[in-house]
Amino acid sequence: MNELVAAAPPALVEDFQARFDMSWIYHDSVLEGVVYTQEELFNALRPREPEEELPSSPIYEEIRNHQTALGMIREMAERKRFQVTLDVIKKLYAQLAPEELEGKSPPKYRKDIPVHRLYFHEIAAPDKISYRMRQIVQWMNDPETKRGMHPVRLAAKAHYQMLHVYPFPRHSGKVARLVMNLILLRNGFPPVVIHATERQRYYDALKTGDNATAVLIQEALAASIESTIRFYEEAAAQVTSA
Repeated sequence: MNELVAAAPPALVEDFQARFDMSWIYHDSVLEGVVYTQEELFNALRPREPEEELPSSPIYEEIRNHQTALGMIREMAERKRFQVTLDVIKKLYAQLAPEELEGKSPPKYRKDIPVHRLYFHEIAAPDKISYRMRQIVQWMNDPETKRGMHPVRLAAKAHYQMLHVYPFPRHSGKVARLVMNLILLRNGFPPVVIHATERQRYYDALKTGDNATAVLIQEALAASIESTIRFYEEAAAQVTSA
């Protein structure tokens, strides 16, 4: 896959990423119960001339905020020295939910147990969130963890643990999956997009345990690699036959 991407023209790579990001935002949002239309995604994400005004609507802003968060984890993944810290996690959340910022202070953790939520596994009591999040970050960055665990397993487990804390009032699922994909990208893997059709299986895996969640993530990663290879091979075949 990496060889195909490296050999592809920059315009093709840019086209693939634009398509991939639109799909990523669509499927990731469906997991949270939000379904964007193709028109909404296209209007929010299409390139514009510098003088052209961006359409203003809460839906478009949510989509663009999500796209910016994808760019943030790609940029973080390229840094030479980098760790996933609590500040990094809060920055990702702040990008998804800028309205949650109080002045210039960092966003706050959840203060109650949400009654209406999509995920029905057990989550941390509000007074335990700060401690549990510190534990997760320490575990992720522990040299022993990195030496003794495959990066894909580490990414899946970090995501699983974060969702069992459910740290923020909104977007905890999106943040957990961004952190998972940040770990994957830093270790040379493509990001994982859990397909909308896997939504119920995803919820069930989170209730079942980290092994079931890891299996689903591994399958989604394999599907991502296969679809990427297929895209570039088909593009190369079209050039050859032209």
